[in-house]
Amino acid sequence: MSEHISILSNADRAQVLVEALPYIQKYYGKIIVVKYGGNAMINEVLKHDVMRDMVLMSLIGVKVVLVHGGGPEISGMLKRVGKESQFVDGLRVTDEETSEIVQMVLAGKINKSLVAKLEMLGGRAMGISGMDGNLLKARIVDERLGYVGEIDKVDATPILDLLEKGYIPVVSTIGCDETGHVCNINADTAAAAIAGALKAEALISMTDTVGLLMDPNDPSTLIRRIDLKGCEELKEKGVISGGMIPKVACCTDAIRDGVRKVFIIDGRVPHALLIECLTDEGAGTMFKKELNPHYSVG
Repeated sequence: MSEHISILSNADRAQVLVEALPYIQKYYGKIIVVKYGGNAMINEVLKHDVMRDMVLMSLIGVKVVLVHGGGPEISGMLKRVGKESQFVDGLRVTDEETSEIVQMVLAGKINKSLVAKLEMLGGRAMGISGMDGNLLKARIVDERLGYVGEIDKVDATPILDLLEKGYIPVVSTIGCDETGHVCNINADTAAAAIAGALKAEALISMTDTVGLLMDPNDPSTLIRRIDLKGCEELKEKGVISGGMIPKVACCTDAIRDGVRKVFIIDGRVPHALLIECLTDEGAGTMFKKELNPHYSVG
């Protein structure tokens, strides 16, 4: 049995670093918000790669903020306590008991395990929730959903304080309403609002798709770049439809709030974060305020 071995010479390694230099300079000292979810959050090998990439970016001077949800883990815990998950329009119905479990899983188990992973890989991380320091103030918008919140206000001070001290903030997406009750907040929505409040250089949303596609069944039709007008055009044409509508809405909301660039990338690809940030190739779809043409494919 033959075995293919790829050997990267020292000269090749040096060339990789030299080619990454302009991107390192571009992002040095800038804030990047990473919305972490999908298969990259479940698969342990991918999780290790993502955490290591974040540590690397932090060590080269990028101010990385990790925002996470945890739908599958919440569903798993509800099942363990004999409670069935219910959804309305894709959002989890969150009654009193479910609200307590959401808080326990997101702010506890998931958040602290990610912090531990980052620390183990040589990073400095601090876990917080949207309830800490009034980071995310929310309000209930649909009684059918129970304690599911829509963000009223973001106070980014806790995140900025942690970044200033050299930490990677790890943010779980729960907030509280004016009565102090825990509210479950969609992770895409929370990441976009946080990135906007921070006026981040970039928001990177890790998903289980290659990005925004002209034909959802054909990965070769990947839309590499798109602006706000392009999003409206493709929504009218039905290209942006179904579950991509709210994801794209979060991307465009972040752009309108002052985020310079937003990316949807495939978290199933090893080191997709580094490929997107530190190479010419990129790994998904980039959103900007204005482009000419309004979008480009392939």
